[in-house]
Amino acid sequence: MYGSIKDDFKNAFNRPNSSHTQLIIINVVVFLFLAVLNVFSSLFGFEGVFVFVYEQFSIPPVFSEFITRPWTLITYAFAHSLSDIFHILFNMLVFYWFARLIIEYLGSDRVIILYVLGALAGSIAYLMVYNLVPFYIERSGFSGMVGASAAVYAVVVAAATLLPNYTFHLIFIGPVKIKYIAGFYIVLSFLGSTGGNAGGNIAHLGGALIGYLHINSLQKGSDWGLWIISTMNFFKSFFVSSPKIKVTHRRSDSSKSSSSSSSSRASMSKSKSSTSQDEIDAILDKISEKGYESLTKEEKQKLFNASK
Repeated sequence: MYGSIKDDFKNAFNRPNSSHTQLIIINVVVFLFLAVLNVFSSLFGFEGVFVFVYEQFSIPPVFSEFITRPWTLITYAFAHSLSDIFHILFNMLVFYWFARLIIEYLGSDRVIILYVLGALAGSIAYLMVYNLVPFYIERSGFSGMVGASAAVYAVVVAAATLLPNYTFHLIFIGPVKIKYIAGFYIVLSFLGSTGGNAGGNIAHLGGALIGYLHINSLQKGSDWGLWIISTMNFFKSFFVSSPKIKVTHRRSDSSKSSSSSSSSRASMSKSKSSTSQDEIDAILDKISEKGYESLTKEEKQKLFNASK
């Protein structure tokens, strides 16, 4: 197990299907940066610098303050409490195990989509209750919220929606279906939605809801998370050079023949891809209705191949 985890993190930014480890590394780097800055700012008396930087990651509960730093709608999901090491440790461990499931069956990009959607849903739910619900408005006198929990909840619930009967073997407990693990987290957050970490628990519920809705929409053939990957690829294009295009000249007859052959191959490829997607959709529907264990060996292999 240790070797497998070590391999996952080795050259994470140069290996395919590593979005989960990349996101974990980003979270750890931000945590260490803020922690070191906090120590030095305390030692040398420039606490104001740390407070300013930390605020750029902390989403405030009051909307009038939030509009002065709207980027915290997403940056809060990459920072964690510095007073509790278990905040980041627990979040990243849970995220690692459930994100691996998403990658195996839906691909690496889906983890990024769910992480961002969960973060956005969590922050929106948080802002809505603290600006619209009297109970929370009266309790909005705090600096803000940080943590990846809403994004993690989105991934957990998404995995449980896709593979409800998939089983994890938990220490001291034994085999537990992930739908029960997700249900436990949701109930825990609901019960804490009026407690000391009310804002955090509301964000958890927002992330959980978007995780369920997203997988549900995928199973119905609608993918409204692709804009996230498109946006990410757009910004990547400024830093990654495009491959050079080679131009060759052929005779007219050869060109026509090649064009006809390419068209035929494209048509066949499109038909094959369409058929393959129909099969995958049918398999996902079967998982939703009867659980992953109901799949035949052939269906599991098709799903595994499609995830790659």
